[in-house]
Amino acid sequence: MWEEKLYDIFKECRVITTDSRDCPRGAMFFALKGESFDGNKFATAALNKGCAYAVVDEKEYVVEGDTRYILVDDVLTALQTLANRHRQAFKGPVIQITGTNGKTTTKELVSAVLSKKYNVLFTQGNFNNHIGVPKTLLRLNDSHDIAVIETGANHPGEIKALANIVCPDCGLITNVGVAHIEGFGSFEGVMKTKGELYDNLRHKEGGFIFLNGDNEYLCGMAEGLKAYTYGKPGHGYMVEGEPIEGHSFLRLWWRSSEADNERHEVKTHLVGSYNIDNVLAAVCVGLKFGVAPCDIDNALRDYVPTNNRSEMRETASNTLIVDAYNANPSSMKAALENFSTIISPHGRRKMVILGEMRELGEVSTKEHTKIISMLGKMNIDDVWLVGKEFKECAPPYRVFENISEVEKELRANPLSDRLILIKGSNSTRLYRLPESL
Repeated sequence: MWEEKLYDIFKECRVITTDSRDCPRGAMFFALKGESFDGNKFATAALNKGCAYAVVDEKEYVVEGDTRYILVDDVLTALQTLANRHRQAFKGPVIQITGTNGKTTTKELVSAVLSKKYNVLFTQGNFNNHIGVPKTLLRLNDSHDIAVIETGANHPGEIKALANIVCPDCGLITNVGVAHIEGFGSFEGVMKTKGELYDNLRHKEGGFIFLNGDNEYLCGMAEGLKAYTYGKPGHGYMVEGEPIEGHSFLRLWWRSSEADNERHEVKTHLVGSYNIDNVLAAVCVGLKFGVAPCDIDNALRDYVPTNNRSEMRETASNTLIVDAYNANPSSMKAALENFSTIISPHGRRKMVILGEMRELGEVSTKEHTKIISMLGKMNIDDVWLVGKEFKECAPPYRVFENISEVEKELRANPLSDRLILIKGSNSTRLYRLPESL
């Protein structure tokens, strides 16, 4: 079968690329297509730059007699099939993580904890889609003990498709919330799609999950699955804990009913008490895979976010809380609630710069109006809003059309001596603002 032939070639090469500008010598080039590009057109260039093989799906780009060209029906399907074949050869456990909020932070924390005992392959950055997941799996090698794979979705069926590629041994859904409603159609659509991970594990012999016992939606979806639970104290969960209030960075305690039952106190580098669930999830995973409690504590203390998620940064003029990678109603609400509890250092004025929440479909105006109403009840000195979704709600705050307008204003009238929360969907590009603040 062509799958086995392709896998034999991959075992020879061990490296793949989908970018003709990045062609390691001896790699396999996969000529993927997009809305505005056709990788087939760059297959020859990739070979000339050092790739050993080029996988294409258009015969006109194959040079007759040149065995370096591999013609398949569909390059993306070939990439995904190859990744699944390679994953099946991996004997260590594979953990799949998804959810509306917190999946990347949870993936990072889980990986940091497991790395205290194992050599962990984990998703880099946000490579959590139909292309990123296969590329991550194809990085597996004999040195790895365990894999942590993040998967994202904005349309029904995507988690099912990714789980079929990943073939997880266990899984974790961080939460379900209102996000990507344009693609999912409804909150029920979000639940159904995220729950496709649970559906996959129900058919896996020995499959199990890590479950936030405080989340009624997830508990309902997880019926019939073996679960290792975490959450607030007093419910008999495997891991329990809660934030210790009064700190800029998340400080928490946790203990386990199945480990030493000792109370552990940890100060993290994460901003926001809403990260407690992400931390407890990492503790739960670590304990299940035999990481010592003291090593778990050290991993949590040492982890420093660098991905525009729950980061606190000091500039020459201001203190910034940068949470600008993603935004939906639940994460926006959590970020604002947390910001309201933070005591501003040195008496600095508190300010928020919020970008619009994208892909909310017909509920967009309603959800943006809720955020504006919430802001009106908070003790915040200055509010700037960015994007047409906010503008259409006619809020009593300053609204900018886009990030460029904000940057222009900051050049003309620099801000100083502020504690500023920056939060918005990644596509609003608020992550550019720290350079101007």
